[in-house]
Amino acid sequence: MVAYPEATYDHITSPTWGIVCLLVGLLGLAVRALTIGCTPGGTSGRNTDEGQVAETLNETGIYSVVRHPLYLGNFLMWLGLFMILGVWWFVALCTLAYWLYYERIMYAEEEFLRRTYSARYEAWASRTPAFVPRLTGWQPALLEFSWRNVMKREYNGLFAMVVSFVLINAISHLLVDKRFYIDPLWQLVLAVGAVIFLVLRTLKKNTQLLEVPGR
Repeated sequence: MVAYPEATYDHITSPTWGIVCLLVGLLGLAVRALTIGCTPGGTSGRNTDEGQVAETLNETGIYSVVRHPLYLGNFLMWLGLFMILGVWWFVALCTLAYWLYYERIMYAEEEFLRRTYSARYEAWASRTPAFVPRLTGWQPALLEFSWRNVMKREYNGLFAMVVSFVLINAISHLLVDKRFYIDPLWQLVLAVGAVIFLVLRTLKKNTQLLEVPGR
């Protein structure tokens, strides 16, 4: 039987390290929230099953400092999960895999915007980094931030991230202690995440409280 690395196990069960990794994931969720909270429907920040949608080009708010904020947010959410194992070559490998996968997607989206908006897109792209934000270029968003829009669209992502952290913790105990156990920190995180998920899902499915015109 292959022994589970003790250092890796220590990282997974360390409450301090767990909080650090969770905060990295929540930072990614915050980047997504900042994007979605100020983004109108049918813009360059939203795609559909039928393909690209770009009735307008987003150039303000978070789009004034980075061209792909949603993918940046996704990366930070994944990064928290990559980090929890405490194996830095694994973090580097997963980061490379993420970049190779999303780089082609970003390229396809930018080609669509280039064809659609031509010179306007080129001007925006020339002053705005693709993935690493340049905060000095910040311009206020045209739309007011909407918490309702964020809650309507992001509760699934929050709960999926929480469940992933909890599963990693539970699996580590199965491998090392040969028992099913979840550390108290992750029990609390799971309970809070489940309550938020159930409340927001109920509101979305059964009410109009989270609906925002034009979002």
